[in-house]
Amino acid sequence: MQTIVDFELPSTGGKSFRLSDYSGKFLLLYFYPKDNTPGCTTESQQFRDLHDEFEKLDCRVLGISRDSIKSHENFKEKFALPFDLLSDTEEQVCNAFEVIKQKMMYGKPVRGIERSTFLIDAGKIVKEWRGVKAEGHASTVLTHLKTLY
Repeated sequence: MQTIVDFELPSTGGKSFRLSDYSGKFLLLYFYPKDNTPGCTTESQQFRDLHDEFEKLDCRVLGISRDSIKSHENFKEKFALPFDLLSDTEEQVCNAFEVIKQKMMYGKPVRGIERSTFLIDAGKIVKEWRGVKAEGHASTVLTHLKTLY
């Protein structure tokens, strides 16, 4: 299992998130490209719809993108997301998790976040999913989490 260096990012709700504050429970970090885009909305809504199931397994869900806190607050409110979103405008955490990739968008190369999810326990990555499709991904992650109990 890969150990993660502690980090701190601004969070929705006027808070700050520090990884080391959550060493006693599972933490699910899902990196997504952009607020209010079709795939990212689908993925976030599916994590929202299964949120109670994750909570029952003592797993905190957090979304991360390069969007601003203002954008995150609007996205969270618009889709009634029950979990916080972290803003990584400087790409500090995105780079640490190696999720920034060259992608093609409308036939042009762009640098962006590859949709990826990491299940963390006690500061170590327990499982990772990279380059995932939004549809059904939250359910896949929940099914894996249940196998750890």
